Amino acid sequence: MKKVIVYIDGFNLYFGLKSKGWKRFYWINLVQLSKNLLKNDQKLVSTKYFTSRVNLPPDKAHRQNVFIEALETLPDLEIFYGQYQSNSVTCNKCGHIMLRPNEKMTDVNIAVEMLSDAFQNRFDIAILISADSDLSGPIKSIKKFFPNKRIILAFPPDRYSFELTKLAHGYFTIGRKKFHDSVFPEFVLKPNGYKLTIPENWK
Repeated sequence: MKKVIVYIDGFNLYFGLKSKGWKRFYWINLVQLSKNLLKNDQKLVSTKYFTSRVNLPPDKAHRQNVFIEALETLPDLEIFYGQYQSNSVTCNKCGHIMLRPNEKMTDVNIAVEMLSDAFQNRFDIAILISADSDLSGPIKSIKKFFPNKRIILAFPPDRYSFELTKLAHGYFTIGRKKFHDSVFPEFVLKPNGYKLTIPENWK
């Protein structure tokens, strides 16, 4: 059995689902999704999820908190956090200056984990759920130093990178059925018995 680690670019996945209008799949069991991407001769070693905490607006932050608490009930899932940085943007028409949040460090965190796992021989196959071309670097390095390891791209809906497809050993777009078969039940129980419920506007 080939060892597989799945690396998930959280915001790339979220915005792919958002662009399709697939809100119901925001409530996704990422370990189950990872398993549903495997072939018969593969076994899942770990799922690694990369995201940043949202602070505003409060209702969005609350929904993310509930989702992350649900993810924390899963075995073999690790969560890695980047951060939001507010950048000033000036309107070309009226000159108004506003703050636009920009997510930072996700691509760096993914690169560090992929390379670290490769050097520790933790996987034979890495499945990368992202279409961020900034991840070209770690893919090139792994191919150079570990020619027997394979990197497969699993593009989120409505996301694609030609640059990444030139580097990876294979690629596909995750279809609706894979998400449908991977959602959490409506209620998720925490170890202390607290019941987490899918946010109302994700139903």
